[in-house]
Amino acid sequence: MIENEKELGNTKDPKSKIRERYKGVDSDALDVIPAIPKEDFYHTTSAKRVAVYARVSTDDPRQTSSYELQKNHYMDMVSKREDWNLVGIYADEGISGTSLQHRTAFIKMIDDCRARKIDLVVTKSVSRFARNVLDCIGYVRQLAAMQPPIGVFFETENIYTLNPNSEMSLSFISTLAQEESHTKSEIMNASIEMRFKRGIFLTPSLLGYDKDEDGNLIINEEEAKVVRLIFFMYLYGYTCKQIAETLTELGCRTKKGNTSWAVGSILQILQNERHCGDVLSRKTWTPNYLDHKSKKNRQDRNQYLMKNHHESIISRDDFIAVQRLINNAKYGNQKFLPELHVISNGPLRGFVSINPRWAGFKPDDYRDASYSAYDGGIVKFPTAPVEFKAQSGDFDLRGYEIARAQFFDTSNKITVTFSRDTLILATEAIRKIGKDMRIEMLIHPDKLLFAVRSCGTENRNGVQACRLHNDTIVPIPIRGAACLPTLYELLNWKEECKYRVIGVHHQKESENILIFNLQETEILIPNNMLNTGNSETDSNGSLYNGMNPFTRGVKKNILAYPPNWMNGFGKDFYTHAQAKELAEFYGNTTWSASMESKPYKSPDINVTDISIVGQEIHQIINDIKETINE
Repeated sequence: MIENEKELGNTKDPKSKIRERYKGVDSDALDVIPAIPKEDFYHTTSAKRVAVYARVSTDDPRQTSSYELQKNHYMDMVSKREDWNLVGIYADEGISGTSLQHRTAFIKMIDDCRARKIDLVVTKSVSRFARNVLDCIGYVRQLAAMQPPIGVFFETENIYTLNPNSEMSLSFISTLAQEESHTKSEIMNASIEMRFKRGIFLTPSLLGYDKDEDGNLIINEEEAKVVRLIFFMYLYGYTCKQIAETLTELGCRTKKGNTSWAVGSILQILQNERHCGDVLSRKTWTPNYLDHKSKKNRQDRNQYLMKNHHESIISRDDFIAVQRLINNAKYGNQKFLPELHVISNGPLRGFVSINPRWAGFKPDDYRDASYSAYDGGIVKFPTAPVEFKAQSGDFDLRGYEIARAQFFDTSNKITVTFSRDTLILATEAIRKIGKDMRIEMLIHPDKLLFAVRSCGTENRNGVQACRLHNDTIVPIPIRGAACLPTLYELLNWKEECKYRVIGVHHQKESENILIFNLQETEILIPNNMLNTGNSETDSNGSLYNGMNPFTRGVKKNILAYPPNWMNGFGKDFYTHAQAKELAEFYGNTTWSASMESKPYKSPDINVTDISIVGQEIHQIINDIKETINE
């Protein structure tokens, strides 16, 4: 009992001390040093260097009146206050407020604030200052943190940012300004979509055309000569750089009146479908209304194509030909229009020649080219071997297998290795082809056979496969970024992996050819794909539809095999004898490995004859020179 009373007394004692301490002291015992009172924005008398910020969102001439009214208003406002000295009016015209990109006047004003040239910023409203919450609040805080602090006065909202209670109001209003921009962006996009659906397209200025009072494109004959010259020169084999230099030398003018031509401008003209009378809408789109950065439209938004929208300067076939040339120029093939060639007879019947520098073809294009070699069009090739019966007196080798060469050392084998952008023949494969440095590659898209044979320099599809180093033949990678993605798609291969195939060599007199069965491939899987929990790895550790790795380790690539290899060492002896890569050649005494491939069909476009193109170039240049000299 006594102990409890002591504890209660101890608890009350500290509380009594605290109460006593907070009674304070006599106010006469303290001398108060008053703080400097905060300036009242409307009644201050201290001198201020004032900057005015004004912005109009478009550069339409009608907006000039808005800018002039703002400028005159604030000049009057500053002049009425004796303590204010106008530093300058910082104005951005034709610039959105949702991003600081291109707002050069705003950025200069902030820099001058940092340089201590400004004490106060005055602007019409929060939406004029910034329609982006982060920019608005961020810059207001930066200015307020300077010594001495710099305030911003928003006239419409009557907010002065150095007032302690201003930030909440400013945050709320700037959020509304940002959302207003968002709403306007959505409305604009919806309006554009409705216009495009009805075939009402935007018609920006374009070389070769003027616009009538209704906004329709009308050919400007003088400018159209320059457009035709650009297209014909490219068809004739000139590069964009050569064309730009020619136009600059001739003194031709761009749509903006400049006489200096850039390579990029030439390429834009060549790729603009409006020159052939068509209109393709929404080539680019803007994912974020805040930064206004446009991206190429890769089916992210609807596109609308209208043919024969207006009179053309260039025929549609010539335009298509130019696009094909541009597409293939990226891979070093400038002067020839790409076309597929196919072999129509012999053991290579249905094989399609591959040009590694030609892009634009799809798997169906290769199939169509192959089918054209057969009288009935599409052919269904047998997938199962014919049943074999041993003849009397012969060894019955049924049940015996020919072991796969892939299970042994492949360093001295005839192999070809494919990756997404290159392929390379092994040294032994090059030796079997012979001393020729150039080869032609062919593929049968249904039999899934790949062939390699030597060729001369006259073969447009030929590529160099090796080089001499100290009198030794050394294979070199063959670049195929243009065509190999299509082959990967045709074969349903994974683009991250490499594929290695062992081939068979056939020779008759001086003719040599290598045949590879693309269904008998080893796969080289990047090691990091096995260590990252790839979603395509199933629960038992197999990859890509049952392919299993031979080994695991620190190697860059892991070797794997198709699932149908796991139940045996190879093919049945008689099945091996009927293998597709062998059957067409054994017992065939008339085969020719050098049979030339031919275009599988007539061109699908009627391009202006090259001789006529040359005449047109000469005539247009003369006309331009005469016009300039007049």
